[in-house]
Amino acid sequence: MNAEQDTQSPGSEAAPASPSLFQKVRGGRRRQMLTYEEVPGVADSAKSLLKTAHHELSLEQVRRHLQTAIEIEHATIPTYLCALYSIHDGTNTFAVQNIQGVVMEEMLHMLLACNILNAIGGHPAIDHPKFIPEYPTYLPHSADLFLVPLQKFSRDTIQVFLDIEKPAHRPAPPQPNHWDTIGQFYKSIKFALIHLERTTPGGIFHGDPARQMQPHHYYGGGGKLVPIHNLDDAVLAIDEIVGQGEGVNGTIIDSDSVLFGEDVEYAHYFRFNEIMSERRYRPTDKANAPPSGPPVAVDWNAVYAMRPNPKMADYPEGSELYAKTLGFNRTYMALLTSIHNAVNGDPPELMKAVPLMYDLKYQALELMVTPWKEGMTAGPSFEYVPPAMR
Repeated sequence: MNAEQDTQSPGSEAAPASPSLFQKVRGGRRRQMLTYEEVPGVADSAKSLLKTAHHELSLEQVRRHLQTAIEIEHATIPTYLCALYSIHDGTNTFAVQNIQGVVMEEMLHMLLACNILNAIGGHPAIDHPKFIPEYPTYLPHSADLFLVPLQKFSRDTIQVFLDIEKPAHRPAPPQPNHWDTIGQFYKSIKFALIHLERTTPGGIFHGDPARQMQPHHYYGGGGKLVPIHNLDDAVLAIDEIVGQGEGVNGTIIDSDSVLFGEDVEYAHYFRFNEIMSERRYRPTDKANAPPSGPPVAVDWNAVYAMRPNPKMADYPEGSELYAKTLGFNRTYMALLTSIHNAVNGDPPELMKAVPLMYDLKYQALELMVTPWKEGMTAGPSFEYVPPAMR
């Protein structure tokens, strides 16, 4: 879904597809400015909201919301990784591939949000204590409808993943705060960018181009890391983020095939629903119907018995589990520092994150095979480590 392509909820009737803003751009009708009435797919009720405070965010407020967007994208990654790492090697191939693909695309979304923030003169802040949530956590600035935990692969865990990626109801107004769906949050950013670009003399996209992450800096998963130089680029990036999570035009299909001509893939919500339903979708399946494709094997028991939401403070200092958990978190901090440096003027620094991702996995697996108590094992805690302890 994107902001002008409101999806219906899984329980409602699909709406006819309408051309997206980007499709108009690709078709050669590149517009200089967009009025609210020109935003396709926005119901009258939503348009009235656009003319109120929802879109009238200041440039500084939009920068803060983009920082929140980076924190939202990041907050989903540890919970996805915990479930992924907990699956026994060589089992649940379908679930592993689906979760891995989503993780790579969440990292892409985080980098795209950084690019947008840099394009309007902001500075992504990743390497600081408040950037990392304390799990279980509500997603930043959300309506606190559900908690996001660190726990093993299970039906309960996949249900949380579905809650995270749930498509917005139709019509869904933009929500800069207390948002119900991630799509509504991004919609508020998108309309605010459009409004500011229209009303600010000289526009708002004057960030240093050298701070932009380029496609060759990131490989993995579907989608494309696009540099942001103007409003059209920013709209494309937001459409990419929301479409990969929730689907496009009320379908189960993600935005990559629409925006970049890539092979058809299903949006994150529907990839997780395939795991929950233990059945594949077919490309013609509807978003408001269960998958109708062939069954897939899901062994919910082929997982490590990871204790939920582990903390370093749970273990005595000097113990084996404390040392292993601290070691994991040091690697995690090194990874975040590399990303922080990359999105703050040194894009090649992102290459340092690749081996750190492998180290992170191996250290997490080491924790997951280490007994804790009551039949459970330890697990990665994804906690901030101050510089003096790194």
